[in-house]
Amino acid sequence: MSNIVDPLVGRIASRIRTERERRGWTLAQLAEASGVSRAMINRIERGESSPTAVVLGKLSAAFQLSIASLLALAEDGAAGAEPDGGAGAPRRTGTAEWQDPATGYRRRQITGPDFPAEVAEIRLPAGARVPYPAAAFAFVRQVVWVLDGRLTFHDGERCHDLGPGDSIELGEPAERVFANTTGAECRYVVVLARGTRP
Repeated sequence: MSNIVDPLVGRIASRIRTERERRGWTLAQLAEASGVSRAMINRIERGESSPTAVVLGKLSAAFQLSIASLLALAEDGAAGAEPDGGAGAPRRTGTAEWQDPATGYRRRQITGPDFPAEVAEIRLPAGARVPYPAAAFAFVRQVVWVLDGRLTFHDGERCHDLGPGDSIELGEPAERVFANTTGAECRYVVVLARGTRP
């Protein structure tokens, strides 16, 4: 199985390049703002490298966007989903799924780019750990809701052990880590309220 659905590689590349160019940034300026090397950003923009969740977190923080916002348009465009007779809701089978090549973390966008909240389903494999910088949470309000398995969630210096049905509302931006310390997959939903884009 490939790390990422092929059409999605190009769409993520295009999205990152578009966000950089609309700010008038060079590769070097984005590298400085994000802490991601210029060479890595260049490979990502050319569709030659699939970014990890950690790299996406750094890039989204530099753009002052949520990771969900950074990926939402790419996923929506790659889905090729047809409305299922409702208000444009994509069928599950047609929705693109992004997979982190480093951890196996999988993310599927539930809502489209025009919906006022972003909802994503996450599958975190056994033993996976995904850290994000505080800046990735600076412009959003977010809820994490565990559906299956257990999630060890580090919110700054606090640690929460969440099981099925548990949820947590995120407060002020802090460094956060999503970790699965068990031997089974954890499945959770992230609900993010969209703010005004910078």
